[in-house]
Amino acid sequence: MTTVTITNPTGGDAGTVELPAELFDVQTNVPLIHQVVVAQLAAARQGTHATKTRGDVRGGGRKPYRQKGTGRARQGSTRAPQFAGGGTVHGPQPRDYSQRTPKKMKAAALRGALSDRARHGRIHVLSSLVEGDAPSTKSAAGALAGLTERPNLLVVLDRADDLGLRSVRNLAEVHVLFVDQLNTYDVLCADDVVFTQAALDAFVSGAAKGATATTEEESK
Repeated sequence: MTTVTITNPTGGDAGTVELPAELFDVQTNVPLIHQVVVAQLAAARQGTHATKTRGDVRGGGRKPYRQKGTGRARQGSTRAPQFAGGGTVHGPQPRDYSQRTPKKMKAAALRGALSDRARHGRIHVLSSLVEGDAPSTKSAAGALAGLTERPNLLVVLDRADDLGLRSVRNLAEVHVLFVDQLNTYDVLCADDVVFTQAALDAFVSGAAKGATATTEEESK
């Protein structure tokens, strides 16, 4: 297991926490991560692009000139693809780009991405983002700056942490996710990943429940 220091909002030590090896110290499968990320980006596409074929373009119903005797190439419509204003051949049409990705693959890719960040010392844990009961963007920014100088941060919060969310959601270089939204792509895009202690506990317990459910399904 990897041991990480828990830092309080003022920069002091608040203890240590062990990162489970089955989540933060597994082999990174690069082809698997690539497949999962490509599928995630594909699912985000709207797929609403559309072009008009010669059957969709307005006009062109009448033959522009007679078949023979003009010396020109025969034409049946002024909306054929070779004409300006004509239809498009094999152009893009609305479609669904989403790919089916098994849950086990997504979970394995996430574990691999987190393990890579942990091996390079880029996983951090805060006891909380701010002290007290009032949100403070200034205090949250100071707490994050005390952890790392790298610009792009992914902050993972527990669903109940409304105070933390209101404190960091307006920081330009901070991307905020709830623990149940954590995904491979956002982990890879961030220079460092910052968990609050509550979010880390929720992530570890949720992963343990998922592993137990998977084992029970396989044993049936």
